[in-house]
Amino acid sequence: MRHGSRIDPPNRFVATQVVPDFDHWEWDAEHLASQADRKIEYLTDTSRSFVTSNDSPDIPFRYSANPYRGCAHGCAYCYARNSHEYLGLNAGLDFETKIFVKHEAPRLFREFLSQDQWHGEPIIFCGVTDCYQPAEREYRLMRQCLEVALECQQPVSLITKNALILRDLDLLTALAQQSLVHVHLSINSLDPELARVMEPRTSIPAARLRAVKMLSDTGVPVRVMVAPIIPGLNDHEAPAVLKAVKEAGALDARYVMLRLPLTVEPVFREWLTRTQGAKAEKVEGLIRHMRDGQMSSANWGERMRGTGPIAEQFATMFGVFRQKLKFGDLPPLDSSQFRPATPANGQLRLF
Repeated sequence: MRHGSRIDPPNRFVATQVVPDFDHWEWDAEHLASQADRKIEYLTDTSRSFVTSNDSPDIPFRYSANPYRGCAHGCAYCYARNSHEYLGLNAGLDFETKIFVKHEAPRLFREFLSQDQWHGEPIIFCGVTDCYQPAEREYRLMRQCLEVALECQQPVSLITKNALILRDLDLLTALAQQSLVHVHLSINSLDPELARVMEPRTSIPAARLRAVKMLSDTGVPVRVMVAPIIPGLNDHEAPAVLKAVKEAGALDARYVMLRLPLTVEPVFREWLTRTQGAKAEKVEGLIRHMRDGQMSSANWGERMRGTGPIAEQFATMFGVFRQKLKFGDLPPLDSSQFRPATPANGQLRLF
């Protein structure tokens, strides 16, 4: 079993912390290894709402929906890890081994789209965890939500780093024919060995490039997110990634600099020290250089990009290659076709 994290960082909302005492297990290598080799548990999420909104000036969308909480992809850098603390769990091993499944997501999505005040503004899947993480193979919640979106002609955008999205190519193609879908695929390295260490249970880079091509060939607009950029580790790959995704048919490409909010930082630093050896000190130094001496920044306008000469140089370089390769914005989504869903109870509208 591969995990990005091997620690259980303290939950910042819990006053009492439990610290394991391994003195009696010092020579039991099998037991010690098992502590960081946990089975993935799928737990039922009984949320009564599904679509959420935000007003962040750093995020280019207002509405998002997430069929899952937690993510088995196991990326040590994931900015969403600390969201598990709201559930009384931790941002380390808990986040990637205790996955909450919103079994009622398709029904809740339909009910949301049946509201009188809803007029079809685009909705993003997912703003927090990956909608095509391994659990989706079994539960098929994203596919059911796409079926609802197609029925209602509701515009949606999908964010993922998993080639499993190709399973739903039929629905995505149908949505694209009506200007109702964008796909954002994350590719931040072409090195399969680095990708496997950074993102243990995601699709390899070649599979993601194949997904970009297959989606593009059927008319689905694709933007590649070269994210996150980790200075000293994968930043030098950005030009090659941009060239590869352009050849695969991506219409646009953007980047996000590494973010390590709150309890994500200890998870990432443990991973960095454990997996990158001699590079770890250099990488941490470069991160601090772009974050005013800190490992992270929550300031609007800079948390996605960083500050200082190194961040500015990368932004300039990325912009030059983006322009040279003729990337541009994705075609707009069309909300004018939206038609409200029929509520699950079958009650029709009077007007």
